[in-house]
Amino acid sequence: MKKQKGVQVLSPDGITIEFGSFYYEDMKDAKRAFERWKKRFESQGYYSSNNGRIPLDELEKHCQFKTI
Repeated sequence: MKKQKGVQVLSPDGITIEFGSFYYEDMKDAKRAFERWKKRFESQGYYSSNNGRIPLDELEKHCQFKTI
């Protein structure tokens, strides 16, 4: 059985949310990282995806939290 490394968080565009951090130890750390990343977009009020604007209150459901 393969040991899990942790949780990977991908943006709506399929890229990791932090450069240099490809995964987080657990879901709690991944959610904290997501909240920090989301704050970067508060001044504009949305995340600009390749598929259009995503309101910040909907951003989490457009991201992928993958156990790796």
